[in-house]
Amino acid sequence: MDSSSLEASLYTVKAVFILDNDGNRLLSKYYDPEFYPSMKDQRNFEKNIFNKTHKADTLDEIAFLEGMTIIYKSSIDLFIYVVGSAQENELMLMSVLNCLFDSLSHILRKNVERRSLLDNMEGAFLVVDEIIDGGVILESDPQQVIQKVNYRVDDNSLSEQSVAQHITDKLALTSVVLQSAKEQIKWSILK
Repeated sequence: MDSSSLEASLYTVKAVFILDNDGNRLLSKYYDPEFYPSMKDQRNFEKNIFNKTHKADTLDEIAFLEGMTIIYKSSIDLFIYVVGSAQENELMLMSVLNCLFDSLSHILRKNVERRSLLDNMEGAFLVVDEIIDGGVILESDPQQVIQKVNYRVDDNSLSEQSVAQHITDKLALTSVVLQSAKEQIKWSILK
């Protein structure tokens, strides 16, 4: 096996997607340009994963398919998937999945199902963007995600100020992640 593929990386998540109970895509984000680069490849991958996972008896599950580690959860008529490489730590991927599910549960008023998700898609995309940026896990605490998204459950809308704050917070967080990466590289060189 190539030793470069086993090196530590901040790029943990390859993809996140949510499918309905028929396997249709509702939300998806792919972070690795080499990982299913075309829309057709992505949809085939999602369909294959759905066909192998939708009959599971448990709510949370781990699968190893097509050389990927796939963590997924079902809720009413949704299937939420987080995909990482075969060498990725399942607990890290599970923390992303749990954070995503709990954050969505909050903004959807504990009604994590297809219709509610479609009605609140902008909030769902903001939640995903607060948890993962370019494949790097930024946050795993749902309370922090909800606070950063500043989603107003009472009026079910995002203000211009919350979107501007979201962009500002992402820039600040990117700076922190880059500093952390520099430290990690420094320590790996010093070993």
